[in-house]
Amino acid sequence: MQIPVSDIVVKKRIRKDMGDIPALAESMRRCGQITPILISKNNVLVAGERRLEAARSLGWRTINAVIAEASGPLALFEMEVEENIQRRDFTAEEEACALRQLYRMRNPGFFRRLWNAIRDFFKKLFRID
Repeated sequence: MQIPVSDIVVKKRIRKDMGDIPALAESMRRCGQITPILISKNNVLVAGERRLEAARSLGWRTINAVIAEASGPLALFEMEVEENIQRRDFTAEEEACALRQLYRMRNPGFFRRLWNAIRDFFKKLFRID
């Protein structure tokens, strides 16, 4: 559900280092908000402060949010902790592999471009989606 950014209440948080918010904002500008933030039924932020700050920096008026189905402050706090603990970055090898694949997909070779053109021609010819 879309929630007005101005309605979200941010109380004391565990995370102190917000990291590179401009980079996250650029990602959200290009790709949209991939993961919703998590809020309590009273619009108190549970998880997603970096996404919220990036949305604010982009001037977004609303943000995609999910309301936590938790009962009480302990359960909400556990959710905040879990979201940050269970997240795992790519290893250096995984990141390098992903970037190589992304480069190849963005810059296909001659035969791939030819194949794509032939495929697209027949899709148009036979009106296939």
